[in-house]
Amino acid sequence: MSKTFKDYLYTRPNYEEYKETFQSRLEKLKNAEDVATARQAIEELNVQQGTIDTMMNLYMIRFSVNMEDEFYKAEDDYWNEYLPKFEDLTTQYAKVLAETPFKGELEDAVPEPAFLLAENQVKVFNESIIELKQEENKLSTAYNNLIASAQIEFNGKKNTLPKMVKYTTDKNRKTRKAASEAVTSWYEEHEAEFDEIYDKMVKNRHQQALKLGYKDYVEMSYDRMNRFGYDRKDVEKYRQQILEYVVPVAQKLYARQAKRIGLEKMAYYDLPVGYPDGNATPKGTTQELLAHAQKMYHELSPETGEFFDFMLNHELLDLETKKGKQSGGYCTFIFDEKSPYIFANYNGTSGDVDVLTHEAGHAFQVFQSQWIKDFQLIWPTIEAAEIFSMSMEFITWPWMDGFFREETQKYKFSHLSGALEFLPYGVLVDHFQHEVYEHPTWTPEERKAAWRKLEKLYKPELDYSESEGLERGIFWYRQGHIFDVPFYYIDYTLAQVVAFQFWKRFEVDKDDAALGDYLKIAKLGGTKTFLEIVAAANLKSPFEEGSLEATILAIDDYLENISEDVLK
Repeated sequence: MSKTFKDYLYTRPNYEEYKETFQSRLEKLKNAEDVATARQAIEELNVQQGTIDTMMNLYMIRFSVNMEDEFYKAEDDYWNEYLPKFEDLTTQYAKVLAETPFKGELEDAVPEPAFLLAENQVKVFNESIIELKQEENKLSTAYNNLIASAQIEFNGKKNTLPKMVKYTTDKNRKTRKAASEAVTSWYEEHEAEFDEIYDKMVKNRHQQALKLGYKDYVEMSYDRMNRFGYDRKDVEKYRQQILEYVVPVAQKLYARQAKRIGLEKMAYYDLPVGYPDGNATPKGTTQELLAHAQKMYHELSPETGEFFDFMLNHELLDLETKKGKQSGGYCTFIFDEKSPYIFANYNGTSGDVDVLTHEAGHAFQVFQSQWIKDFQLIWPTIEAAEIFSMSMEFITWPWMDGFFREETQKYKFSHLSGALEFLPYGVLVDHFQHEVYEHPTWTPEERKAAWRKLEKLYKPELDYSESEGLERGIFWYRQGHIFDVPFYYIDYTLAQVVAFQFWKRFEVDKDDAALGDYLKIAKLGGTKTFLEIVAAANLKSPFEEGSLEATILAIDDYLENISEDVLK
């Protein structure tokens, strides 16, 4: 019988022993007098770091599967204390790698992005900002504690913010309006606290940037997020393309939605409801969905069939919701076992199928990239990694009828239109942060005014005439990325517009070469940059002028040809 996930052995690393061996190998690299010695040291360090990454992932997975497990609770305490120490050693390695005199002779063993990552790691962190980073972490915790503390009186009981979602998306308009107002009221009551936390964050991050020699935190963040080959001017041009080509199509879709749900004009609280009788849902049990997914991946290609068999045979999918299990979903990679892992919480919505396409897209990519010896390069950078997940969602469209049956067209319409409608919001979140960190002395009122101004630009469908707080510009308090992981958001939109190009090649152009291009870039992992991966797939860079036009027009045409009769 083949080895399954439960057989994967977890051992808590001994940090002191690891550090001693690691630093000995680091000295070997630092003092290498020839390329062969340098190459050997790098290979040894990659193996050692890969094992630590494996143990960290095994602990993380098993703790998320059952957060009540006493053994892994203790391991969680260990990793909270020691992970920063392991990361500090990784930073030491990055500094030595970035400075090696053998860079040009190591290209066969060390792909160019490894040096780029190392150089950035050295640029964005040193001891001078440790105290600021510690303060930033505390501010992030304060934000998350504030969000978690929400207890909103509604429907005769107290509700957390996640529990309010079922009321804010209710088919009854009076219910969702009242629920939306209750949520907004909570944010208004805590407005001063949100403003204070964020004001301190902005000033803190600006100081980090100045200490490290950057002009501002925007400039620092392009290095911190490993954005290779493009800068803020390129992003500005990209935003213009979203305004020119995407926003008008999104407005047409909102007009159709209003008519579909029986309204002349939608208020902000109507937007979450797309259909009078609810969204498309998958038909079948978890096992039936998995069986169809296995058939789908075998019919798609030999490579995807082999991949999904591996996932099933090695029990690398944990999909059912159960007591003690962490919420949400993710895909990760267990380096020493060459195994992707998919974690989810099935809830009977279309999101259950998305796990079998989106997260499986991630998993397939790392499965194809397992030949890479450097654990950091198994995954490409964030915006590139999402290409594989978002594209797989569309590549598998021909098999959606096996999941949704009579609601397949409804699912496809929601899937494609929802992805397009997200783009202006994703760009808005990024644009807002550029403005904030380019003006670090702004008052909270100036930030809120800037948010509302940008909202009107990118999302003119938002009617806040019944909400004074939202009209003042407080909606962004809800977007945790703005507080916790600044500038991590436009990545989703960049990947989405690339995935749309794949959608067009598969669905509209019927391009026989499209699958081959997807399979080809899946093997690249992080050995190429985002723009290099896009080029290798014979796709256009999102920053190239006019790159969105043909794709968005094709999406608009496709959606217009889906009759409202099949959406009711």
